[in-house]
Amino acid sequence: MRKIIEVPPLGEQKQTETQLNLWYVRAGQEVKAGDDLAELVTDKAAFSLPAPEDARVLRFFVSEGAKVKAGDRLVEVEVSG
Repeated sequence: MRKIIEVPPLGEQKQTETQLNLWYVRAGQEVKAGDDLAELVTDKAAFSLPAPEDARVLRFFVSEGAKVKAGDRLVEVEVSG
């Protein structure tokens, strides 16, 4: 089953935008639940976005360095099993 992984809520009410700093994965790569997919950076902190479940990375919706907001689509994956 295909799923879209989105930018999670950023936590701080004043923070409306973050930057996708870098991808840790490439298209076609298999990931396990909890593996880091990307690094997101706000003006106060950097954090990793983990894979929610075992999957294969299909395609990216944003490039490294792009500004994104909570709810924006980041990557499409094919869930294992």
